[in-house]
Amino acid sequence: MRKTCLDSIYMCAKKDKKIVFIGSDLGPGVLNDFKLNIPKRYFMEGVSEQSIIGLSAGLAMEGFKPYVNTISTFITRRCYEQVAVDLCMHNLPVKLIGNGGGLVYAPLGPTHQAIEDISIMRALPNMSIIAPSDSIEMKKLIYQTVNFKGPLYVRIARGGDEIINSKNDKIIFGKGLVKIKPKKKLIVSTGVMTQIAMKAAKIFNKNKHGGCGVIHLGTIKPLDEKLLKTYFKKVDKILTVEENVISGGFGSSILELTNKLMPDCCNKIKLIGLENKFVENYGSQVELFKKNNLTVNRLVKELID
Repeated sequence: MRKTCLDSIYMCAKKDKKIVFIGSDLGPGVLNDFKLNIPKRYFMEGVSEQSIIGLSAGLAMEGFKPYVNTISTFITRRCYEQVAVDLCMHNLPVKLIGNGGGLVYAPLGPTHQAIEDISIMRALPNMSIIAPSDSIEMKKLIYQTVNFKGPLYVRIARGGDEIINSKNDKIIFGKGLVKIKPKKKLIVSTGVMTQIAMKAAKIFNKNKHGGCGVIHLGTIKPLDEKLLKTYFKKVDKILTVEENVISGGFGSSILELTNKLMPDCCNKIKLIGLENKFVENYGSQVELFKKNNLTVNRLVKELID
């Protein structure tokens, strides 16, 4: 997914001379074609994330369209004040590309696990957030970001994730996708949690009485209010699923919206995600999913109970 994202930025930059790329210690060979063919709009600034945000803000004020890329924890935790003051306060069109949202960097431990990036970024005024589920969705959304007004956080998953969208799917920023049409129960998910949600719904529908649907929200902020209003009143149980702490995260945003627009539906909602604590275990992303009970079996059990 990361390669698709960066390759798409390069393709956009070849057409739009205002696009610049700023990286932070991304390793050899990353966007090498960009570096060779558009060197004046390619910057690799090393481990200096706070400075990079200031640089991107200055470029945006001069009419450029900066795309900034580094590890998710570094672009959110490390330079949060700069993102808030330099970008969000001025509502500047800077795209922040965060590698390894959630538990992707499981082998590197809690310093690299972006377990609260959705929570802290969505708290910022003017900040928008997308978390694509696969490379097809990523490519389509990146092309739509070129002329986006305001700061945007792009949460990138591991890469090599299962493809669940087709090239014919109508993927639009701010709009959700009904992956499985709901009748009685509904799972609302984002990012690669949608792959797990779809597997759980299919097992439940096959072994029980059917009727569980899945809505994928590739845009976390703003939410697709119209789509959620359409289905929330039709079902009797709703699970929100995220690879993020529950506190202030994806599920919280849905519950807040529901409380505002259709408070009678709030008691239908259960939030599924990470506990509000640092994940101290090491291993693979899949191993940490199991350790933290973000599994297909967990979702099936929640649907049955």
